[in-house]
Amino acid sequence: MNANTAPDFTHERVITATGARSGLTIIVALHSSVLGSALGGCRVWQYDSYVDAQADALRLSSAMTRKNSVAGLAAGGGKSVIMVPRGEKLEGERRRNALLDLGDIIEMLGGKYRTAEDVGTTEHDMLVVREQTAHVVGLPAEDGGAGEPADATALGVFSSIAPTLEAAFGSGEIAGRSFVISGLGQVGSRLARRLAEAGATLSVTDIADSKRALADELGATWIQPADALTTPADVFVPAGLGGVLTAETIPALPFKAVVGPANNPLGRAEDAQLLADRGILYAPDFVVNAGGVIYLEGAVNGLSAEEVDERLVGVGDVLRRVFATAVEREITPLAAAEAIAWERIDAARA
Repeated sequence: MNANTAPDFTHERVITATGARSGLTIIVALHSSVLGSALGGCRVWQYDSYVDAQADALRLSSAMTRKNSVAGLAAGGGKSVIMVPRGEKLEGERRRNALLDLGDIIEMLGGKYRTAEDVGTTEHDMLVVREQTAHVVGLPAEDGGAGEPADATALGVFSSIAPTLEAAFGSGEIAGRSFVISGLGQVGSRLARRLAEAGATLSVTDIADSKRALADELGATWIQPADALTTPADVFVPAGLGGVLTAETIPALPFKAVVGPANNPLGRAEDAQLLADRGILYAPDFVVNAGGVIYLEGAVNGLSAEEVDERLVGVGDVLRRVFATAVEREITPLAAAEAIAWERIDAARA
C-alpha cells in the first residue's frame, strides 16, 4: 500500500511495539474516546507481517467505534492485536509474557482504552493482563468479573433475526425459514441452538470437523466449509472470520438476507452496495453483534441481569431503525448504520 492508496488516518493514537518480555509485535489501536473510554478486545492471531497485524487493528478498532456508538454506549472504540508469526503457537510462558506486555502498553494510555477477550484470547487471559493494568473487562465470574460474553452476543444476534426477516420477507417468523450458519464457535453454536429451538431449518459448517456432533444434536444438515456460500437458504449467517462477502462471491449467493455475528464479513465497504443490487438484505455486523460489549458495559455500570437482557433484546429495535433509515435516505443499511453512529459521535464532539 502506498501513500496514494492508504486510507485517511482517523485514530487518536496507535502504539506498535515489540513486547519487552515476549519479543512479539503488539498493536494497541485507540480509534476514538469521544463517547468515553474505548472498549475493544484483544485478538491473538497469525499474520505474515506486522503491517498486516497493524492494518487489522486499525480496521477492527474503527469498527468498535461504530459498534459502541450505534449501541448507545458511553464508550469509544479500540482494539489490540498480538501478532503471532505464521506457523507458531502462542502458549506457555511466552503467552503469559505477551499478555503482560499488552498490559504494559494499555497502561500507557491512562484509561482511554479497555481491553477484553476476543478471537484467540479468553477471560482467563484477561487475568494476566490485569496484573499490569486495571483497564480490563470481562474477567472470569469467579474472580469478580462479568465472565464469558458469548451468550450475550448470541442473544443480540438472535434479536436481530426477526427484524431482518421482517424487512426481507414481510414477516419475522423464524419457524420454517432456512439458514446457513458458517462457524460454530462460542457465538455461532449458541445462535444455532436458539434458531433450532425456534423452528428454523439449519445447514451448518465449521472448519473443525468435531462440530458435526452439534449438527447431529440439532437435527441440522452438515455441509462443507467450501459450500457455505453456495448452499441455498433464506438467510446466510456468517459466524466465523470476516471478509467472505466479496465482489467474487456475492454474484452467486443464493440468499435473500445476511445477518450474523462475524466481524467485517464484507471484503470492502463497497460490497454492501453489491448485495443491495442483488436484492440481498445486509444487516450490518457491528449493529447485530454488539451484545458482547453491551453485556460488558452493563456489568461495569452495575446493571442487573434483567436490565442487560432488555438492552440485548433491544438490539433488534436498533436494527429496525437502521433498516428504516436506509429506506428513508435511499442508502444501504451499512451506510445508514454508519450515519447513525457518526451523527451521535459528532453531536458528542460538538
